[in-house]
Amino acid sequence: MMNKNSKIYIAGHRGLVGSALLKNLKKQGYQNFVLRTHAELDLTNQEAVADFFTTEKPDYVFLAAAKVGGIMANSTYRGEFIYDNLMIQNNVIHQAWLNGVKKLLFLGSTCIYPREAPQPMSEDSLLSSALEYTNEPYAIAKIAGIKLCENYNLQYGTNFISVMPTNLYGPNDNFDLQKSHVLPALVRKLLLGKYLEESNWDAIRKDIEMRPVNGISELNSANEIEALLESIGIKKENKDGNPAISVEIWGSGKPMREFLWSEDMADACVFIMEKINFDDVVKANPVAVDSGEIRNTHINIGTGREISIGDLARLIKAEVRFRGDLVFNTSKPDGTMRKLTNPSKLRRLGWKHQIEIEEGISKVCQWYASEKKSYSTMNL
Repeated sequence: MMNKNSKIYIAGHRGLVGSALLKNLKKQGYQNFVLRTHAELDLTNQEAVADFFTTEKPDYVFLAAAKVGGIMANSTYRGEFIYDNLMIQNNVIHQAWLNGVKKLLFLGSTCIYPREAPQPMSEDSLLSSALEYTNEPYAIAKIAGIKLCENYNLQYGTNFISVMPTNLYGPNDNFDLQKSHVLPALVRKLLLGKYLEESNWDAIRKDIEMRPVNGISELNSANEIEALLESIGIKKENKDGNPAISVEIWGSGKPMREFLWSEDMADACVFIMEKINFDDVVKANPVAVDSGEIRNTHINIGTGREISIGDLARLIKAEVRFRGDLVFNTSKPDGTMRKLTNPSKLRRLGWKHQIEIEEGISKVCQWYASEKKSYSTMNL
């Protein structure tokens, strides 16, 4: 089992998932980390990954690196999503086996489950019917990662465990308005909408300075920035001589989604790495053992609680005190209408989440508004 001096490699340590893992491990006293940025190690490069593992010989690996995004990114970059994720997974998992890694934790996503999977989705729903088309490439890559870990365990005796977190959010999320998931996109758009209705150009320019959009920078004119904001669904109109702001949201707002605070997810992952082995997961599915077919050995990480996209938007709107309108663009796709996990396997193994969505929304909005002291003008 891991000890405080074990050499730990976190692939993707700067992202939402990886940064939460690193923070959790440091808090618990782990201190021997080997870390590489994407610029230092391209995980899609087979030779570079092989050289890294041969040189560093990590004892434990958290595979949190991935190409991720929301419905727009998944629809636009379909080839990149399947290729990049397959390459990252294949390279890291294979080299972990070749170099004697004691244990690996592979992080996937609940989008692996079929579009029409019974709700809430249990691990046994995997491969039972067709996937949601909009994120099929990403889902197929993640399914391949699960099966790679599962079958390396069966053939080579490795101790590689796959976990499937539900939709995550928290500090260091991706707030790119074209590539991010729905929750961080809503946080940013509604904050920008609030700034615009208050004519808070200092806050708007600071936001764009930190995260440029479509080639527009903080140096552009107010008219150019307003045109940019309108192009991403933040629209300014005049009503009865007064400015009125609306924020567009893709789809009907009716799809239901489950969200997990990223630091809860990290706590679950460290719990599994410290206390749960592949044999424990196999035993947790007696039906598979009795049939002689060991499968579906991955573990859901979720809350078992869901909220509609519309209610999520209204929750964020209230938190940031945006007074304008929410406009649901029903010409845009909704994606899967419901995606709720069944986290009972993990609860039987001994872990349950702590942060509910209302508290998490408050925390992530506060974090975004105060990040790097660039948003001190925001009065939350």
